[in-house]
Parts: sequence; structure tokens; C-alpha cells
Amino acid sequence: MTLLLARRSLLVGGVAGWLLPCTAWAGAQVEEPLIDSVRSALTASIAQSAPPRPKFDDPDARVAYLRWLSAMSEKLKKRKTETQIRIEFLETVWYEAKRAGLEPSLVLGLIQVESGFRKYAISTAGARGYMQVMPFWTRSIGDGNASSLFHMQTNLRFGCVILRHYLDREKGDLYMALGRYNGSRGRPEYPNLVFGARRQWLLPGET
Repeated sequence: MTLLLARRSLLVGGVAGWLLPCTAWAGAQVEEPLIDSVRSALTASIAQSAPPRPKFDDPDARVAYLRWLSAMSEKLKKRKTETQIRIEFLETVWYEAKRAGLEPSLVLGLIQVESGFRKYAISTAGARGYMQVMPFWTRSIGDGNASSLFHMQTNLRFGCVILRHYLDREKGDLYMALGRYNGSRGRPEYPNLVFGARRQWLLPGET
């Protein structure tokens, strides 16, 4: 993407995007000090690279994955009209969610609330991209390059790792972990929005 196009995309996702019904929802997430062992673990988790397309030894698992991919692609079609971009996005969401031990439906719900699936969304607090990752995370556990948060897999990798970290800190309490993610720990508005959005990304029969 050229620099001019990148700037135009940032304008659409960041400034003009606030005029749309779905705004970036990231709150004033607090930069908390990390003990060395946690910082090292998170840094290693961010740095590990692997292709987002999974391999399955079990044919049934592969069929279930392809069924999920087809269903989610249909749901996302109005928001991402280009088929290849939509499929690559969903493949990466699935991969990064599973890698972090999260439900893909939860991650999709969070993205819907946070950015409305806008790659270049910027919140008033400065959070960036699909999962509205705060730039201080790139200094804490990344290479310090905040612009990399507009790269699809990098943003999804950071977002899923950070949510997993908060979930571990809250001893599996997703309600509290989502509050930490948004910077509104203990308040119901944001977790309830994510839980509501998550239901839209479930397959028939899932709860």
C-alpha cells in the first residue's frame, strides 16, 4: 500500500469512522507494570510465528473448521466484500484465537464492538486496529513499532495474547477480563456488548 493510500485509510478508519454508527470502543486501558517472568512469556508469545492456516490430522475436525469458515464468511460478507480478504481475515482470527485458547466467536464479537471490523480504526485513547490494541503494548512486549498494529495478523496476535493474559490474571473470569481489556474493569457495559456481539458469531446449536 502506498503512503498516500495508507494515510487515506487511516483517515477513513480513524477520523471519518467516528461518524459511522460503529465507533472504536477502546477505553483508557491502564498500562500496568509486568513482572519479568510475565513480560518474557508475553514477549515470546507475540514473537512466535506460524502460518495461520491450520493442519488437521482428524478429517472431522477439518470438516468442522471448513463449515465454520463458510458460515462466518457469509455473516461477514456485508462488512468485508472482497472474498480473499474476508477469508484471510477469518483464517487468521480462528488461528490466533485457538492459539491463545480463546473462542473465535468471542474474538469476532470483541472485534465487532471494538472496531466494527475496520482495520485502520483509531480510538480517542489511541488504540489501533481490529482489536484496538494500545500502542504501549508494542513497547512492553513488542519491538516498539506501534504502526505494526495496523498489520492484520500482528494486531490479532497482540489482541488475543493480551486478552488471554487478562483472563489468566482474572482466574478465568471473562467478565472481569473483558473489563480490563477495555479499561473499564468491574463495569457491565463493555462486557455485555461483547457477549451480545459474540452470539451473532455462533454456529447454529452453539451457546
